[in-house]
Amino acid sequence: MLQRLMRDHKHIAILLNILSNKLARLAEGHGVNFNLVRDIVEYMQGYAEHSHHPLEDIIYDYYSNKAGLANCGQLYNEHHKLAEASGSLIYSLNMILSDVVISREKLIKDLGDYIQLQQLHMEYEEREVFPLFVSTLNENDWDRVSVLCQQRLVDDPLFNDNDKSMFEELRAYIEKAENPI
Repeated sequence: MLQRLMRDHKHIAILLNILSNKLARLAEGHGVNFNLVRDIVEYMQGYAEHSHHPLEDIIYDYYSNKAGLANCGQLYNEHHKLAEASGSLIYSLNMILSDVVISREKLIKDLGDYIQLQQLHMEYEEREVFPLFVSTLNENDWDRVSVLCQQRLVDDPLFNDNDKSMFEELRAYIEKAENPI
C-alpha cells in the first residue's frame, strides 16, 4: 500500500509540474490550454480525493490505533483543504471555459495557491507521515491495512493501461512531454 501511495505521489508531482508550467505561462501573459488544466484538477478531484487520500486516512487511522495515539487531525485537515481548493479552482476553470470572465490575477493566485498546497501536503506526508508507517507497521499490519483499504482501491484513471479514453488529451500531453520529438 505504501508503494502505491508513493507511486501516486510521483504521478501527482508530474501533474503539478505541468500546472506550474501553465502557471508560469499565465503569469507571463501567455495563453494556456484551460481544458488541459481542468483535466488535471478533475483528475486530482476524482482520483486523489476519492481514492488516494482515503487510503492515507485509513492507514493513518490504523497506525494511530496501533501506536495508541490520538489522531492530531493534520492529515485530515489538509485533505479537506485540498478538496476545497480543487473545488474552487475547478469552478473558476469551468467559468472560463464557459466564456465567463475571471480575472487573470485571481486565476494566477488560485492556481499558485493550489499547486503550493499540493506540494506542501506531499512533502509533509513523505517527511513525517510515511516514515511513521514504515517504523511502526509490520507485515501483518500491512496485510490488515490492505483488507481495510479494499473498498477504496480504485484504478488510477490516468496512469494505467486499462482505459485509455479517460483523460485522453491529458495522457497524450504527458506522453508527448516525456518523449519529445
